[in-house]
Amino acid sequence: MQAVKVGLLGLGTVGGGTATVLLRNADEIQRRVGRAIEITHVAGLGIAGQTIVDPAKVRLTEDAFEVVNDPEVQIVVELIGGYTLAKALVMKAIENGKHVVTANKALIATHGPEIMQAAMAKGVSVCYEAAVAGGIPIIKALREGLAANRIQWIAGIINGTGNFILTEMRDKGRNFDDVLKEAQQLGYAEADPTFDVEGIDAAHKLTILASLAFGIELQFDKCYTEGISRITTDDVNYAGQLGYRIKHLGITRMTENGIEMRVHPTLIPEKRLIANVDGVMNAVLVYGDAVGPTLYYGAGAGAEPTASAVVADIIDTVRAIDCAAQQKVPLLGFRPDAMSSTPVLPMEDTQTAYYLRICAQDKPGVLAQISNIFATHHISIEAVLQKEPAEGQSMVSLILLTQKVQERNMNNAIAEIEALGSIQGEVIRIRMEHLK
Repeated sequence: MQAVKVGLLGLGTVGGGTATVLLRNADEIQRRVGRAIEITHVAGLGIAGQTIVDPAKVRLTEDAFEVVNDPEVQIVVELIGGYTLAKALVMKAIENGKHVVTANKALIATHGPEIMQAAMAKGVSVCYEAAVAGGIPIIKALREGLAANRIQWIAGIINGTGNFILTEMRDKGRNFDDVLKEAQQLGYAEADPTFDVEGIDAAHKLTILASLAFGIELQFDKCYTEGISRITTDDVNYAGQLGYRIKHLGITRMTENGIEMRVHPTLIPEKRLIANVDGVMNAVLVYGDAVGPTLYYGAGAGAEPTASAVVADIIDTVRAIDCAAQQKVPLLGFRPDAMSSTPVLPMEDTQTAYYLRICAQDKPGVLAQISNIFATHHISIEAVLQKEPAEGQSMVSLILLTQKVQERNMNNAIAEIEALGSIQGEVIRIRMEHLK
């Protein structure tokens, strides 16, 4: 059979890794697919000086549209990132009848519905395994391996930068700003780290996971997003004393009223496997009604781990080229005419337990006032940890763990607590999940 021709957009970290894996493992891949896969065209800035692909065999250009308009290219691999240019290139590739493979989670989460609709109309594939959790095959697991299940919930550490920062804060007692600077020096965080530390990157990925799990449209704008920049070493230490670890989780859950979709710092019991995923590693815990809990762990970023997922998508695309349309796996796991209209719940309608850190005056009656406010809003206290005030100080840290309560009730209770004359500053809250 004739070789399948691939056009690569971007030859940076992931693009270079993809080209390297495709070339190095060409014989093994051909054994799996039944035909050769050839990179015939590569686009990228400063492409002339690259040393990964052979210019005698591959056409090099700085004009990415030259690749998507090349009639010989059958699969376009988009690895340039971002929204505007990437979307224009992907849509043009689809218009030209080409299959698309991308690692661009922001593109899929924000423009996925338009892209998927165009692809279905043209009868081409859009694959995006590398968009979530790097080399971990979580997309394939949800679309295929767990297809027999009703997914109950997903909880994932899906941003390695945030996980590295929280791990260093816990293990070495370092503060957030100090660890963030190191993460930037090591290349884990960008010069502008907002997407990583404020949860936007994780929210893009969670939007995709929720769609695959529950058969709903991609709805990034409805994902609650909260970062880790307000987490202190005190919070990390208090959590440890209470038997918990703080992780930056993406959580999506099916409830009777709708679907929760939220990214925020979360206390997890330290005995849970996912609580022990450290450094830049990623992990996704999926609970299905038939299989129970399954955990997927591995490198969430990096040249070759991400390339592993990109090349796997290229292989799947090649296999699907000669496959009848009705035999292909749906792009979002569910048939387009069977997508659910189940609503995504606003954050105030979700339920979770809470860790609260309150700076209060060290005098009788303060805890009773707080307890009365909680009782008014039907909030049960599970544990209390009171630290001794520093010498000469009149304020003390009160640490409270609550049982599950609706976020709306907690918002109202916190507002009343912060209004007390005996309370200083904001009440710090971190949500808790036991992941049973």
